[in-house]
Amino acid sequence: MLALRLVADATARRAPAGPPRTNLTAGLALMLAAMVVLPVMDGLAKHLQDAYPVGQVVWARYTFHLLTMLPVVLWRFGPRSLWPDRIGEQVLRGGLLLAATVLFFAAIGSIPLADALALFFISPLVVTLLATLVLREPVGPRRMVAVAVGFLGVLAVVRPGGAVFGPAALLALGAGTMHGLYMLVTRRLAGSAPPLVTLAYTAMLGALVTSAVVGAWWVPPAPADLALMVAMGALGATGHFLIIKAFDYAPAAWLAPIGYAEIVTTTGVGWIGFGDFPDAWTWLGIVVIVGSGLFISLLERRTYRTLRPGG
Repeated sequence: MLALRLVADATARRAPAGPPRTNLTAGLALMLAAMVVLPVMDGLAKHLQDAYPVGQVVWARYTFHLLTMLPVVLWRFGPRSLWPDRIGEQVLRGGLLLAATVLFFAAIGSIPLADALALFFISPLVVTLLATLVLREPVGPRRMVAVAVGFLGVLAVVRPGGAVFGPAALLALGAGTMHGLYMLVTRRLAGSAPPLVTLAYTAMLGALVTSAVVGAWWVPPAPADLALMVAMGALGATGHFLIIKAFDYAPAAWLAPIGYAEIVTTTGVGWIGFGDFPDAWTWLGIVVIVGSGLFISLLERRTYRTLRPGG
């Protein structure tokens, strides 16, 4: 889940800047490492929900992420950085991301990780549908066809009457929708703050909101589970950092498609950790959803190269 979020974030923020120093091998290696780290975090979130409510798991994910990242941000940018420009839009952005996290974690408590992630991947389709209304970006017929094909892939995963069909599938689709709205706000905020600062602020917002309400369903964690909660937050922060560093070395055109490798590693985590493996229909839906998302991504990059001065 987090991989696509960070790919969108880093792409939106770095696109207007000049070309970074290029080391494609390092960039690809860092992105692939993130694709291993982040599904493990989601696996820990799913495991912890056997004993703890989803709200407490979300609290741990944000709080320990913040505690891992905060010293780095304060050292590099200072305390003033935690009050970024355009604070209202930053709060909206963080709130949408928090909503997506809650919905996604609630979904994986009931359905396999790979199924939930496949449904979450509708977020680029949501961005395409709403780009004209929110960002005044043109959306041509090829993009609309790709969106329609992507939704056919969603139907292949959900399959009314199938094992995935139910409230959890709606939660995963809701998470993807919230994430699509998050990406739209991210584009509006492009360049307003360094990526690490924005991530720290988002984590701080999530930690504060969940800390204010977590007492309503708090279950005292066993020491071993507390260690897993700390690890979950640290893995999230590490995955974020790896993706940001990957964009320091390689352009978005190379890295964005690697984000879809998350479905492979997520499937591995679900199979090894929970005995879940997607059936043929789910794999078909995954291929269709990912294919439509990649097609839209390629069209957007082509448009950006056409519009960019000197590009």
